Amino acid sequence: MANPTAAMLVIGDEILSGRTRDSNMHHLAQKLCDIGVDLKEARVIGDEHGAIIAAVQSLSIAYTYVFTSGGIGPTHDDITAECIAAAFDRSIDVRDDARAILAEHYDKSRTELNAARLRMARIPEGATLIDNPVSAAPGFILENVHVMAGVPAVFEAMVDSILPTLTGGAPLLSETMRVERGEGDIAGPLSDIAEAFPALAFGSYPFQKDGRYGAHIVIRGNDQDQIDQALARLEETFA
Repeated sequence: MANPTAAMLVIGDEILSGRTRDSNMHHLAQKLCDIGVDLKEARVIGDEHGAIIAAVQSLSIAYTYVFTSGGIGPTHDDITAECIAAAFDRSIDVRDDARAILAEHYDKSRTELNAARLRMARIPEGATLIDNPVSAAPGFILENVHVMAGVPAVFEAMVDSILPTLTGGAPLLSETMRVERGEGDIAGPLSDIAEAFPALAFGSYPFQKDGRYGAHIVIRGNDQDQIDQALARLEETFA
């Protein structure tokens, strides 16, 4: 049986402008790989209502799970929550349980729960909250879309919160072999080996360092025995 599939939607003008470097996709990919959910697509889009709504609608149909990061903070350009609500034709408002979480958090720090911070308690109708042990403001799940913060420490904590709720498959396994030959020299034999193991994925990643060049050949799959057999063929061919 095929593994569940996933897509990630990274939201934020700051990513597209180069001001902020995204690390959340890398983190999520590793975590999903460990539980056997295949991340098939990742998109980066700006803070635009129409773009967010269209992306969420298309990705939620195409994949088992969708994960978003960014745009659920207290400022005017944090529009992800309202866009997710619109994508599924749901109403959105401040929800009592989310408000209570924020009130307790800000009361402890003697900080005012003002109108801006209260925006983070706006949750679409029917959504389930995602715990945020770092800064309290919750993410949420609506349909198959998991909506999380963009700040890496908060995003990573939210991912930890939702991982136990996901149904995974066979974890993705991999082995790597370093070959000090040009890709043009290894392409033919590598293609033959890949054809002999259709259930595995083979990737060639060139390197050049200290005057030496070659490629790292990576084998990926769900069957360790097949991976071992393919690695043995690689070693025999390129030793």
